[in-house]
Amino acid sequence: MAKSKKQKQPSSTIALNKKSRHDYLLEDRIEAGLVLEGWEVKSMREGQASIADSFVLLNNGEAFLHGAHISPLLSASTHINPVPNRTRKLLLHAEQLHKLMVAVDRKGYSIIPTALYWSHGKAKLEIALAKGKKHHDKRAAEKSHDWAREKSRILKHS
Repeated sequence: MAKSKKQKQPSSTIALNKKSRHDYLLEDRIEAGLVLEGWEVKSMREGQASIADSFVLLNNGEAFLHGAHISPLLSASTHINPVPNRTRKLLLHAEQLHKLMVAVDRKGYSIIPTALYWSHGKAKLEIALAKGKKHHDKRAAEKSHDWAREKSRILKHS
């Protein structure tokens, strides 16, 4: 009997913002849709997207993603002029927008994108309400992370 090889499914994750966990205290996470052009979707399918230096701004009751970079493919059509860093509108429910507006205006939160991924064939962006970490907060977090790693090593060898 021949062994059947399991086909490895491609990852649904397009881009991660790993730096966000280091620089911010992330609290509430919300999934948002994106308004994209055709060339952007094709480029994202190839994994040519980055949300490392991006942020979300609220304007006139709508949310917009700024600073995300989607590299255009070389095979893009000649009649299209792709702009890699254009502002993209986020698709959110009214209650979610209201919750974000209140948190940003009254409580001093920022809205940071943490992940870009595919969900049922549609591009989704995970955004989080975040408070900036101070330098001593970053050091304390690093110290506790190092202690947890050391603790697991000690328990493993015991």
